[in-house]
Amino acid sequence: MTRSIKARLLGFAVWCGAAAIPAASLQAETLSDALSAGYENSGLLEQNRALLRAADEDVAQAVAALRPVLSWSASASTSWPRENLDRTGQDYLQTSLGLTAQLTIYDGGLNQLAVEAQKETVLATRESLRGVESDVLLRIVQAYLEVQRASSSVDLRQNNIRLIGQELQAAQDRFEVGEVTRTDVSLAEAQLAAARGLLASEQGGLTQAIEEFRAAVGRAPDNLAAVPLAPIPDSLEQAQQIARRNAPDLLQAQRQVTIAELNIRRAAAARRPNVALQGTLGLDPNNDFEDSEQLSLSVQSPIYQGGALSSAVRQIQNQRDAARNALIYTARQIDQSVANAYSLLAVARATRTASAAQVRASNVAFDGVREEATLGARTTLDVLDAEQDLLDARTSLVSAEVDETLATYSILAAIGLLTAEHLELPVQIYDPSAYYNLVSDAPAGMSPQGQALDRVLQSIGH
Repeated sequence: MTRSIKARLLGFAVWCGAAAIPAASLQAETLSDALSAGYENSGLLEQNRALLRAADEDVAQAVAALRPVLSWSASASTSWPRENLDRTGQDYLQTSLGLTAQLTIYDGGLNQLAVEAQKETVLATRESLRGVESDVLLRIVQAYLEVQRASSSVDLRQNNIRLIGQELQAAQDRFEVGEVTRTDVSLAEAQLAAARGLLASEQGGLTQAIEEFRAAVGRAPDNLAAVPLAPIPDSLEQAQQIARRNAPDLLQAQRQVTIAELNIRRAAAARRPNVALQGTLGLDPNNDFEDSEQLSLSVQSPIYQGGALSSAVRQIQNQRDAARNALIYTARQIDQSVANAYSLLAVARATRTASAAQVRASNVAFDGVREEATLGARTTLDVLDAEQDLLDARTSLVSAEVDETLATYSILAAIGLLTAEHLELPVQIYDPSAYYNLVSDAPAGMSPQGQALDRVLQSIGH
């Protein structure tokens, strides 16, 4: 039994009571395979990548506000009553064509600050995407390990039923020759019925674990291989230092503070004068397309807006204070999450060591009690109790090993290193800067770069 359990822990799971297949004849699915499939098929990741690209476009729109605005216009009008007819007898038609160009010369830095704020928003959104990626990968790790835990539990329950069935048969044989009473047989029958009920419960748990795996990865699990412990920092202090430099939630909170600071400067810039240059070219088709040109310079500055500008500054200052406190809170939460993960790891390791010792001792005790029972020194109940102790020890060992592995990956997630790039998954790593580099200078739709953007969006399903 011990050797069989070790094999199961290496990932050769038996689905819902199927016959065991020799390990050499199977190609095991690794955690890397599952993580790669989940990374490439995650709708949640695609959703957040699209949100990041939308944030990239905010930068392009902010940049566009610094450039000239060129527009054309055309109009046609006629008039009644009939006395307005022209010499040809047709209704008099008045038409005009116009071309207008406008450029903001000075706005107190308002538009440039808007560009900087949007760039910070993009960086914050990238950190949000990295956090989502970590959540997606951690869910896959959890689903993978829970399938292994549930599969091992089903296997242990099946072995338990076989052993109880053997004890029931032995009790019946001994009852027939008068060595034991009907009570021993009934005890074994009751234990067997309870074991079958527990097996059904474990099989239901396995079915749920498989469905969670399917939801996380995009397909059902198949012959899951062993999961190595994730490489983690040697100490809690070292891990917390890494988390403070690298945790996505913390870096996003820092960006939010910077955005709030820029927005305060933008609100202050709204009080400054705005200088704009406008040029107009008009054509009159009714007068041999005679043209007219006009160039104007306008200066505008708010004097009084009912206190709205001052209120906007105060509002953003309060938003900045909220962002600062959110940063402090997030930093503390990160430290706590890392400490909790290390605590769970320590508990799992201690439980694994204790359970391994318990399995060895319970196995010796079970063999001894069963041998003594054949000699009449022990009852059937003693054998069943010893077998239950062994089952509990083995179940505890399986769970402890799963918990230990899961804790190491939880630590990676807490310090911001549970990413496809850090895990070196064999996938095409999504580059969050690729789309930004195409749109950051706000290319026009008909330009070569704008057409390249259209092809990019088409290639990703738009």
